[in-house]
Amino acid sequence: MVVEEQNLENGGSVRVVKGEESHFRNVVCGPVRWLKMLSSELHWSFVFGVVSLYGVNQGLGGSLGRVATEYYMKDVQKVQPSESQALTAITKIPWIIKPLWGILTDVLPIFGFHRRPYFILAGVLGVVSLFFISLHSNLHLYLALLWMTISSAAMAIADVTIDACTAYNSIKHPSLASDMQSLCSLSSSIGALLGFFMSGILVHFVGSKGVFGLLTFPFALVSVVGIVFNEPHVPGFSYKQVHQKFTDAGKAMWRTMKCSDVWRPSLYMYISLTFGLNIHEGLFYWFTDSKDGPLFAQETVGFILSIGSIGSILAAMLYQLVLKDHPFRSLCLWTQLLFALSGMLDLILVLRLNLKFGLPDYLFIVVDEIVSQMIGRLKWMPLLVLTSKLCPHGIEGTFFALLMSIDNAGLMTSSWLGGILLHVLKVTRNEFGNLWLAVLVRNVMRLSPLCFLFLVPKGDQNTFKLPDEIMGEDSSEEEEDEKDGTRNLELASLVHSVDRR
Repeated sequence: MVVEEQNLENGGSVRVVKGEESHFRNVVCGPVRWLKMLSSELHWSFVFGVVSLYGVNQGLGGSLGRVATEYYMKDVQKVQPSESQALTAITKIPWIIKPLWGILTDVLPIFGFHRRPYFILAGVLGVVSLFFISLHSNLHLYLALLWMTISSAAMAIADVTIDACTAYNSIKHPSLASDMQSLCSLSSSIGALLGFFMSGILVHFVGSKGVFGLLTFPFALVSVVGIVFNEPHVPGFSYKQVHQKFTDAGKAMWRTMKCSDVWRPSLYMYISLTFGLNIHEGLFYWFTDSKDGPLFAQETVGFILSIGSIGSILAAMLYQLVLKDHPFRSLCLWTQLLFALSGMLDLILVLRLNLKFGLPDYLFIVVDEIVSQMIGRLKWMPLLVLTSKLCPHGIEGTFFALLMSIDNAGLMTSSWLGGILLHVLKVTRNEFGNLWLAVLVRNVMRLSPLCFLFLVPKGDQNTFKLPDEIMGEDSSEEEEDEKDGTRNLELASLVHSVDRR
């Protein structure tokens, strides 16, 4: 099995795999020997960087930060669920402009280095922002939101920088590409599981602001990565090239987006995510505050989320083993239907029907979380594969980041619309009488993207490709290379992507 990062120049994260055998067996058979081999071949600082960023900063820190943010908005800032829904979505804006960070790390070296200064910058921004939130006793809501957005930007910059490093090593050492992706996937998955498991316990003992203080350590580790990272120095860089490179990248992306084979599926992906109507904050307040709800403690919430993460991993395995050869349109049809149906589990829980069937809240919500995470991931994966196939030669990385930004914009819009729905139905921190109606409306709206399935190509995932005039002159050579194996996104990018629920 060979995994390829398709772009070096633009610092993207398009990870594809040829072949069907998994390289995870290398990790199972001898993890220490495997890590030593990667360290000797790729330099220990790269392995240290992957584990620190994917495992500690994004996996562990990201899951801790998610739970801490929910409790911080509810218990410290005391905002309504609709407000929390809309405001926390703003913190995702740095991920929408992720292509900008990618281009910056490629075309604008600092003191002769393309990667190290950006690691250090990301770490410093993360430490300062979270340190400020954790220490300030009466921080204004909008100032807190500003610092949260800065910490989100720090994580996005670190993410795109380590993606670029992985791209470089995947091209320089193609035989080790799949091992690198296995390392990324395992680091992220283990970090997320540990983070969610610990999150409720830490929030209970040190509070949400205390957790923000602890999160400064993962970001400090990012700066350490920048200090020790092995990267060649590039002296005498002409900064006059920067403007031209930005201009060329912008023109190439605009030319590609005008192609109907690109903008049609891109529009569907945005619609599919937007009409998901994220009302998670309303459900979270009901889980933890409502006298008529389960009244889960912090430790229980963290444990449930950690169990739910297993659903995402199972979905990635199911997709790889069973669904990867099915046509895009049929997969989008059935996963969207299942996505709407899975939302009915929330409706059963809110209406307390599970108790009438003799199913306790704890057991039912664990099943609900696993099923929801699994279906949500299965819905997302064909769209992610399709996204990778919409990227033309020469700007694969930057264009992939652009398409991911469109998807992140869809998620942010979904959160805003969900917040409006909660506000209109008067779902507050003390009143949940209409929460069941919000859940029902969300489930019905999840069916609406089916009306736009005509935007999705009919082709299967192995044969679909853009026209040659869009793909570029190298497309024929790439097509010959792809005949030797099946082209799919590597599991690492699927498990590692942000929670899409």
